[in-house]
Amino acid sequence: MNILLIEDDLQICEVTQKYFSNKGANITAVTNGSDALEIVEEGLGEYSLVLLDIMLPGADGFTICRSIRRRSDIPVIFITARGLEEDILRGYDLGCDDYIVKPFLLSALYAKCSAIVKRTEGTPSSILQCGAIKLDTRKLACFVDDNEVELTPKGFAILRYLMEHEGWTVDRDTLLSRVWGSDYFGVDRVVDNHIKRLRKALGSAGSQIHTVIGRGYKLSGK
Repeated sequence: MNILLIEDDLQICEVTQKYFSNKGANITAVTNGSDALEIVEEGLGEYSLVLLDIMLPGADGFTICRSIRRRSDIPVIFITARGLEEDILRGYDLGCDDYIVKPFLLSALYAKCSAIVKRTEGTPSSILQCGAIKLDTRKLACFVDDNEVELTPKGFAILRYLMEHEGWTVDRDTLLSRVWGSDYFGVDRVVDNHIKRLRKALGSAGSQIHTVIGRGYKLSGK
């Protein structure tokens, strides 16, 4: 297992890294929320799971989890001192796989991580395919006719949502909400601009993204 630990308590980072290392797992620790967001934006393909605190300098864990879920289905486990029901429910609503309240047993944490990674790694759900386009949602990679294509994070997120709803007409407001977030304030024209760049990046496969006049966009296999 290769795990990203986002935690500002240096003692917790140290003991968790030592325990997991003795079990044969590798943990990369990040102690600042802003630094964590940069890693998320660059891609989490090298990691199999994220351990995430909530109270962090720079950006809180809820913000980081929301950013992760816009880009990846990598497993996320909250480890936090915040044990209120509303916090726990918010964590699951944002898409976490588990929520552990401190203090916790390292043995139990390791067992949970192992179980989740074994259940999720390499599953078919990490691969989406439509026509010539293939997405690896875990590695955040896009391929057209088996040739890797470089996409922006927003472009990847838009394409992923369209692929998950293949054949459906998706309106601009839905894409704004899903990709930019419900708190985004701006014009829906930004969606059209990103779709234009996405089609160009996909080359000949860009024609699979169809404009439904007056409604939005639809992805098909041809």
